[in-house]
Amino acid sequence: MRVISSSELRNNMKKYLDLAVNEKIVIQRGKNETFVLTREDYLEPDEDLKRAVSAQDLLVGIEADIREAYRKKQAVEV
Repeated sequence: MRVISSSELRNNMKKYLDLAVNEKIVIQRGKNETFVLTREDYLEPDEDLKRAVSAQDLLVGIEADIREAYRKKQAVEV
């Protein structure tokens, strides 16, 4: 792990991006802010992502559920 200032990062961005491939770079900005620069490997989609639906598909499903609930309520009231 290497600790650097934000100005050091700004002045030597390529150097620290290259170092972040193999080690964690901690960036200290002022007295109260700390950031970590690390390399992130590509994440393979998992089963949850494969089951995901689009916002449009979700809205269609919600609308169908609301219509069904309304029909059931009307049938009970009649």
